[in-house]
Amino acid sequence: MNRLILFALLSFPAMAALKTTKVPYELDKTKFEGVLVFDDAATPRPGLVLVPNWLGINDANLKQAELVAARGYVVFVADMYGIAARPKNQEEAGKAAGAVKGNRALMRQRVNKALQLLLGAKGVPLDVKRVGAIGFCFGGTAALELARSGAKVGGVVSFHGGLASPTPEDAKNIGAKVLALHGADDPNVPPDEVAGFQAEMRAAKVDWQLVSFGNAVHSFTDVDANTPGRAQYNAVVAGRAYGMMDDFFAEAFKP
Repeated sequence: MNRLILFALLSFPAMAALKTTKVPYELDKTKFEGVLVFDDAATPRPGLVLVPNWLGINDANLKQAELVAARGYVVFVADMYGIAARPKNQEEAGKAAGAVKGNRALMRQRVNKALQLLLGAKGVPLDVKRVGAIGFCFGGTAALELARSGAKVGGVVSFHGGLASPTPEDAKNIGAKVLALHGADDPNVPPDEVAGFQAEMRAAKVDWQLVSFGNAVHSFTDVDANTPGRAQYNAVVAGRAYGMMDDFFAEAFKP
């Protein structure tokens, strides 16, 4: 059994079976399909928009969404590319992610649409007063852009995401709490980018946190990442990061 899955199973009480529901929608004449993941317990729980890594909605990223949902959240997996653009490999993912990341207005529009769909979801045990967003790699950048857009969420968490913004002055719009979980040795997010993020957050007086994990590079939560020194799964760091996410949202969602 995968170590991260085992960690999730041992760390939380037994829950009802997880449900996965596809949510088709349209934005600017482009067809999208997000995915709701939740257990069928009746107790209302917090909701999270989850933006996956650059590969978008695929089996591996849906399994990651299930792990997050099993921690006690209603999860809406955001479709950032559209149904017609489901990357089959890293080359296709790079092109799709680059097109969205290079247009921050488009990125914000699409992640805000996902938030709107989460808030409007029917038949799910969602507490609409406790809603946030998380993202992984490319998705971490998108989660931060959601905050920079001024979205009304309690908090956002970036897991090994890009931290730079072409419009750092937009941090003044942030009303959410912000947590950036970063691999200290991540070559994709170098020290100057980290320093720029910190300066941006300080200048806007955001309620922010940055955690740098030693001995971690990019993609430390991605069980399939195995490029030593660049992008590699780290079970210990992943467990710590998810625990910090839970603690962060427990505080962010307090009345």
